[in-house]
Amino acid sequence: MRPPLLTRALFTAAALTALAACGGGTGDRPDRAATTKAAVPAPVRKPAVDGLPGMPPVLDPKDVYAADRPNKLSPVVKDFPSRVYVPNTESDTVSVIDPKTYEVIRTLRVGRQPQHVVPSWDLKTLWVNNDRGNTLTPIDPRTGRTGKPVDVHDPYNLYFTPNGKYAVVMASLDRELVFRDPHTMKRISTEPVTCYGVNHADFSLDGRYFIVSCEFSGELLKVDTEKMKVIAQQKLPFKGAMPQDVKISPDGKRFYIADMKADGLWILDGDTFARPAFLPTGKGTHGLYVSRDSREMYVSNRGEGTISVFDFARGEVTRKWRLPHGGSPDMGGVSADGKVLWLSGRYDAEVYAIDTRTGKQLARIPVGSGPHGLAVYPQPGRYSLGHTGIFR
Repeated sequence: MRPPLLTRALFTAAALTALAACGGGTGDRPDRAATTKAAVPAPVRKPAVDGLPGMPPVLDPKDVYAADRPNKLSPVVKDFPSRVYVPNTESDTVSVIDPKTYEVIRTLRVGRQPQHVVPSWDLKTLWVNNDRGNTLTPIDPRTGRTGKPVDVHDPYNLYFTPNGKYAVVMASLDRELVFRDPHTMKRISTEPVTCYGVNHADFSLDGRYFIVSCEFSGELLKVDTEKMKVIAQQKLPFKGAMPQDVKISPDGKRFYIADMKADGLWILDGDTFARPAFLPTGKGTHGLYVSRDSREMYVSNRGEGTISVFDFARGEVTRKWRLPHGGSPDMGGVSADGKVLWLSGRYDAEVYAIDTRTGKQLARIPVGSGPHGLAVYPQPGRYSLGHTGIFR
């Protein structure tokens, strides 16, 4: 039997050894307990905007046009030649203009009454809307050649949902919004409408709804993008109203709707869809185009041959440019570098190139009869929502 003192000594030594091994001392050894704790997972960052499922994330919640900066071309289109495509409604052709020389370099034969040239969601195709021909003619923007027409009834205008899931045909005479496959154009769903002349549109910041103008009954529609259903409708408070182009403000809080008979802009809160305010801009207000810095919007006044420059921050028209010798500025777009505004001259068989810094007319180019929804291509942006080029 061991003596009691020796037993206590051995016990004390063992205890001290155990304490040292557990890091109980004051040395520089790391705290083993701390190093063996499970790593805390990084918090999942929610997107700044809860967008439509499948939609590319909003780059800047304060500016829906953040992807549209000068020459910020997608890799998909960066090698495409810069061209201006002009659908001539009464000539059944598309005039192709070289913007460097201001000359028509090609005339493409398309279907009956082409209304708009529309970039596809994936930026790879331009679709010519042959309204009375009941077809869409594809153009390869890399080569400028047309492909086999696709049968689509009453394609007055064409849009794409922000997630690229559907093409939306504005079937004006049929009084329908027709949701189709964005590639094959096969009909998927049809939403009948009670207004007349469904025409132009733009989508909310989150892509979950869009506002549609009804030209011939002076009405506006609000459409749920995912459900593909009209969820609200209102008549504009002006006798004989003829709403045309639609554009959302950079901050996503307002929609601007051009009115050709009221001669100005309706300013609408899309979320509440309450009665809109009104701002006069000029006779025959028609097309709306946002500058590359998102500060201004160019407003074509077809009835008086002018372009009003609207300042988003100030909420007012700050300048008005008058075309020399008059004209009928209609639809168009802004050059990739933001320096030139291109507009068709609807009733004058011509196209106008306008300096966006000075308002000076740079060129006046003869084209076919009834030029309408002109498309400048390519333009900056990640994807297209349709019309003559609404890019995000």
